[in-house]
Amino acid sequence: MTSNPGARRPRASALVAGGLLLLGGGSAAAQVVQGRLELQWGDPAPAPAEHRPPARLLATLVTDDGTRIALDPVQARRAAGDLYALSNRRVAVAFVEQGRGVLRQPEVEVIVPADRPWQRAPAVDAAGRVVAGAGVEGSTRWVTLACRFSDIAAEQKTRDFFTSQYGHLPGQLGHYWIEVSYGKIDLAGSQAYGWFALPSPRDAYVTMVDGEEEADLDKLFTDCAAAADPTVDFAGVQGVNMMFNGDLDGYAWGGGACAVLDGTRRCPRTTWNPPWAFTNLAPLAHEMGHGYGLPHSDNSDGDDDTYDNPWDVMSDAWSNAMYNVNFGALPKHINMVQRDRLGWVDAARRLVIPDGDFARTTVQLDFAHLPGATNPQMIVLAMQSRPDPYATVFYTLEARQRTGTYESALAGNAVIIHRVEDYGTAYSVDADVPPADVSNNEGSMFKPGEVWQSPDRSRWIRIDATTATGFLVTIGPQVRVTGGRLPAQRKAAGKVAPPPARAAGQASGSRDSRPGRVDGKPAMR
Repeated sequence: MTSNPGARRPRASALVAGGLLLLGGGSAAAQVVQGRLELQWGDPAPAPAEHRPPARLLATLVTDDGTRIALDPVQARRAAGDLYALSNRRVAVAFVEQGRGVLRQPEVEVIVPADRPWQRAPAVDAAGRVVAGAGVEGSTRWVTLACRFSDIAAEQKTRDFFTSQYGHLPGQLGHYWIEVSYGKIDLAGSQAYGWFALPSPRDAYVTMVDGEEEADLDKLFTDCAAAADPTVDFAGVQGVNMMFNGDLDGYAWGGGACAVLDGTRRCPRTTWNPPWAFTNLAPLAHEMGHGYGLPHSDNSDGDDDTYDNPWDVMSDAWSNAMYNVNFGALPKHINMVQRDRLGWVDAARRLVIPDGDFARTTVQLDFAHLPGATNPQMIVLAMQSRPDPYATVFYTLEARQRTGTYESALAGNAVIIHRVEDYGTAYSVDADVPPADVSNNEGSMFKPGEVWQSPDRSRWIRIDATTATGFLVTIGPQVRVTGGRLPAQRKAAGKVAPPPARAAGQASGSRDSRPGRVDGKPAMR
């Protein structure tokens, strides 16, 4: 299978079982298997980037008889287009044979939804935005299950503390998710239970594999849920936050899992949290985001660290975070791409400018946090389509403000641009050259008087002014100039001229036609 440094090596037993199931007849033709797609993201404990292990992603096809087939995440992303939109859904997976012999491994060729017809089928809109997944709305009831290993006595927090995390006051998860979703979801009825005694010590759940600790997430969920089952009514529960009284494998995990709950096999949104995660709301909200099907975001520095975009709790949960004496680091908001993924951005809040529409447009872009905005809060710039529609690049603009319970520690008030590619990953754009390691720098914040042009030089964006509710933004086509390079155009009184075309060899994605300068002035660093 394709190598992926950020993915756990699938257990050999799962591969063998999958190979026998799919390829037992010896045919080289593609084999199609249906089941539930289980995605689980692993996030390491906070540490300096140079000492932090990479993010993890496990992708598993769980068949109707309970067989677990490990999927290579790289193959799965390519095969599904938007793999994340299919999280926790019934899918059909087509495999093709690779290699020969008993241990030959199937390669993931295609993944498509196979669930109820009312759920949206894979599609790409005018912006190249994948809209395969059903939105998340209404009451999403979570329960906390606090479970302790049989060889660890500590109980770091009380049941009352865990229940209070779901509260609806500012700085609690119930309040946070209502605010972030514009009231589309709530956590009504969520509560906590435990501590429950697990039947085994920690080393029965966390073992050494190839010299690294690996948590058995399935066993942890099965045993924790079984211990809680006599006490907890799981009817109507959509999510389960498990809190463990010892470290797992250096990671907190979020996604989905299945277990027998109240005598019925159920597959809720699921998180696995060691003490460093559940004593802070920011990482807990991050894992719940994975439970809702959200992937990571990133920045544009090109390294392998996905935790360097502090404009989204689904990337950097720790930088520019507010802190609370009771709940530690508080979660900042998710970006507009993530909100849109879950169906929380109404049509009136989104302005899509299709590829080929190069008319100059001035837009009042309202701050992303405003619940009753009357102007767009998300501008989508569609770019030229690629042969693979799921790999098509587009850009989004959103306005962020340092304010409120969760966002008062942001780097500043600015328009933030995200480049969306790589099958749905949103990268914050940084105009500095080279881009910063963490995108809480001036290069990632576009402010009045600053201009950005797309790397393909098809569009430019100018931040005209700050308004009471956001920013005034002008979007236009790239000016085409012949006869050599013109001097940089400067701001005139009350008007900012569009940028001239870049000369060959100049850096792409710059704020002005000259590297290192912004609108005719030295760039801020």
